[in-house]
Amino acid sequence: MPRSLERVRKTVAGFAVFGLFWGAWGAILPAVRAGAGVNDGELGVAVLMIGLGALVSMRFTGYLIDRYGGVVLPVVTVLFAICGVLPALAGSVVTLSAALLLLGATSGAMDVAINATGSHAEAVSGRPVMNLAHGMFSVAVVVASLSTAGLRAAGVGALPVLGGAGALIVITALVVFVPRDSAPAAPSGGAQDVPAAAETPRSGLEPALLMFGVLCAIAYLVENAWQSWSAVHLDTSLNAPAGLASIAPAVFAAAAATGRFAGNAVLKRFRPVQLLVVGGVVAAIGSLAAATANHPWAALAGIGVAGLGTSVCAPTIIGMAGAWAGPERRAGAISVVTTIAYLGFLIGPAAVGAVSSHWSLPVALGGVAVLAVVVAGLAPVAGRIAGAGLRRTAKGM
Repeated sequence: MPRSLERVRKTVAGFAVFGLFWGAWGAILPAVRAGAGVNDGELGVAVLMIGLGALVSMRFTGYLIDRYGGVVLPVVTVLFAICGVLPALAGSVVTLSAALLLLGATSGAMDVAINATGSHAEAVSGRPVMNLAHGMFSVAVVVASLSTAGLRAAGVGALPVLGGAGALIVITALVVFVPRDSAPAAPSGGAQDVPAAAETPRSGLEPALLMFGVLCAIAYLVENAWQSWSAVHLDTSLNAPAGLASIAPAVFAAAAATGRFAGNAVLKRFRPVQLLVVGGVVAAIGSLAAATANHPWAALAGIGVAGLGTSVCAPTIIGMAGAWAGPERRAGAISVVTTIAYLGFLIGPAAVGAVSSHWSLPVALGGVAVLAVVVAGLAPVAGRIAGAGLRRTAKGM
């Protein structure tokens, strides 16, 4: 298999097993809570450790990939699979918090590794990959969530579910991620081929990376705001039946998967900045429609449109950041961008809750529409930055 296609396969498989775990995690969390014997408040504190662990590990992982290349992906994937089982073994808030801190650290590391692999796959294959890979993540989340719900209904506990997910992740790491050719002289076969460490430029918080990171953080904020609050919006704002309200996150996730697959196809004919502008505008239209709807079904349709639009934004921005950075420091640049972006993913639901407590949930979700407009408005700026990076790389060849 050509090396470029091998990297595409690694990227898609990586996002699929990543989504597999997190889809199972969301559905099995009540069983984890019961096993650890914690109340809702204690669980909330423990879950914060996931984000803290990720923020600690993401930047360092980028440096490791730039230094050691493809070996990092299978290593962090196996560590993630192992740490994914630990919450099922927790018996107190302390042990659960420690387990989730480790889970977050390895999750953040794997997030950076698969995004760096995808960005490099785009560069060497000349074909769009990131939206396809993120689409596979969304599909895997839906499939794993529904499958885990069925297992829970059959009485299966947290340990078999998380252990099974971990086993599948380890198998994928060994079969798909481990390079098949015998030890090359330089790190290769993974996220990127890199020069020796002394020759590798390190990606600090440069203005361009800050721009990409903030833009991606806004995109993630829009995405996670709807993923977290869509059911609540239908339930409390529109008095929707419980069954209808509960399917809102699944509608959003399914629309996001559809949007990413479509976006990947669109990128074969249009530039990333054009897709980003359209995605931001569509996300804003859907968000506004859902926030101002006076009927549950109208809101549900708006949520689907918002999912279609926002789904392409973050993968496209990450791909643009990788193109800007060039092959010698791609992983480091992506680790900076994803670390900043992750803050938006974390604060999105909390920000919506804070605004809704002062005004109302529809007003807060209307603000999400404004943020989507910001993404569309700043997209041309990001496009110019990415273009300057590509020209710089071309002159250096």
